[in-house]
Amino acid sequence: MALSTRSYARQYFGGGGLPQGVKGLILANSAVYLLMFLGPIHRFFFEWFSLVPADVVTRFFLWQPVTYLFIHAGFFHILFNMLFLWYFGKDLEDIWGTRRFLQFYFFCGIGAGLVVVLANYLFGSPLVATVGASGAIYGVLLVAAVLWPDRIIIFYIFPIKLKYFVMISAAIAFFGLGDPNSGVSQVAHLSGMGFGYLFLKTSGFRKLDLVGPARDSYKAWKLARAKRKFQVYLKKQQGGDRDRWVN
Repeated sequence: MALSTRSYARQYFGGGGLPQGVKGLILANSAVYLLMFLGPIHRFFFEWFSLVPADVVTRFFLWQPVTYLFIHAGFFHILFNMLFLWYFGKDLEDIWGTRRFLQFYFFCGIGAGLVVVLANYLFGSPLVATVGASGAIYGVLLVAAVLWPDRIIIFYIFPIKLKYFVMISAAIAFFGLGDPNSGVSQVAHLSGMGFGYLFLKTSGFRKLDLVGPARDSYKAWKLARAKRKFQVYLKKQQGGDRDRWVN
């Protein structure tokens, strides 16, 4: 688990409200988890709503690349996914707005799901089910690292810059591709990152967009200061002319 040490992370634990998109995703994932593991429909959810490539292709279960994002295999699986969504998704929704953030989230998650379908047909087993929001979450992490690369987080007990944390996570996912029995869909993790970067580049959002308002305010302040200095200069000049006229 990673936790930001910057001041804007304090509101996570200080009673500050979450934006609607992140809040809705956390509530929806939590509700589905409780229905699955506290009710008698556990098998039904996994059979119909997890991502099984063979079901998508041969049985046309076209909803699965969406619904698998809300199915989690255990408590810690959903806990860490929702914590990362909480810590980093809020910042993205704050600067993008709810609609754009949700478009981004599902773009990463659905895109990762489609890559999983293709990869399992080409290199793995199309009967293996994939569950969890990690594809979308890894997209959130990647974009957060692009926008705030030097943001310090605490990974367990170690402080680390966000960009290095994401690099390490990507490396673990990449080398994990060689272990098909790990029980973790590293394909979904890496493709989620890829779709996150693609969304950032194709949607016109750049790192400069975050400092643009501050830069514009600074330019406006400089212009106003120069204008005031010029007005003071004009008053002095006009005052000197009047003195010469009176004399």
